[in-house]
Amino acid sequence: MMNAWLRQNKIAMWLLTVLRFYVGFQWIHGGWGKLTGGFDATGFLTNAISLSTGEKPVVKAAWAGFLEHFALPNVGLFNILVPVGEFLVGLGLILGTFTTVAALMGMVMNFAFLFSGTISTNPYLLLMEIFIVVAGANAGQIGLDRWVLPYLRAHIFKRQAKHGGGTPSAPKHSAA
Repeated sequence: MMNAWLRQNKIAMWLLTVLRFYVGFQWIHGGWGKLTGGFDATGFLTNAISLSTGEKPVVKAAWAGFLEHFALPNVGLFNILVPVGEFLVGLGLILGTFTTVAALMGMVMNFAFLFSGTISTNPYLLLMEIFIVVAGANAGQIGLDRWVLPYLRAHIFKRQAKHGGGTPSAPKHSAA
């Protein structure tokens, strides 16, 4: 019932647009600050690794292992991926372009930050992103997805758009 409402209702479409703008602004603001402020993830990663020890570790050993043995040695890559990723997630959500993918990537980053011991606004953003993802295409109807998704279905994936009269027929095979 709630799923259908989120995916098809016009009121939900408008509410999701407001939600999308809010979450998108949070991401674009964070990403822009990192892009223009000389972001370096070394301190964040080192702190997260340190939170994996002690009597009550906040960061689980497996995640700390990933951070220590992959992320920290490749911090230069993460110094690019994190701010660019945050900015692109925000841009996608604000413009309503690839909305579901943008929200999913935002969720991935929120989980990574949470796994690293950072609470901040991550749980709130994660909750809002879940609604955007569950709503699917309805979350981007007031945005560029209204045109981008049907175009991709018709021209890239060779399927007719939802409003184009159904799905194309299957290719006919001749019996030899």
